[in-house]
Amino acid sequence: MPTASRIALLANPTDLRVTSYIEEVEAAARAIGLQIHVFNASATDDIDVAFTAILRERMHALFTIPDAYFGTRRVQLAILAARHALPTAYPLRYYVEAGGLMSYGTSLADAQRHVGIYTGRVLKGEKPADLPVQPTKFELVINRSTAKALGLELSPTLLARADEVIE
Repeated sequence: MPTASRIALLANPTDLRVTSYIEEVEAAARAIGLQIHVFNASATDDIDVAFTAILRERMHALFTIPDAYFGTRRVQLAILAARHALPTAYPLRYYVEAGGLMSYGTSLADAQRHVGIYTGRVLKGEKPADLPVQPTKFELVINRSTAKALGLELSPTLLARADEVIE
């Protein structure tokens, strides 16, 4: 199987953080010799238009930038990626639970646990400004059924490194 080198990046131009995300992804891609092409979507129809453009431009894979709107459209994204046999990586596990191929990002369960811990610390008198706010746990989640449907063979090493493999 050829290596993916032309990667589509799905971004929501209405997100205030989008420029920063794009710059970070482009820098990382340059470091490993990948070409990043940004496609924008901020409404349901935009996602369909973006996928049409992604296919027309013959992208090898898709990465979605973390965005609340995309989270609400995760089933649509997973269906389109599967329909067009486009390997897609997402920022959070719930995309993979909806049928997406894989995700790598902050563990929301761990973040929610920290909210509870921090709430207790604040109630005991600590100043919120003194508490570090940063992700502490990241997770790799892979959907083996989606990989099989895409005709991808996943290495045993990758599967062993995954925090969870959904069958």
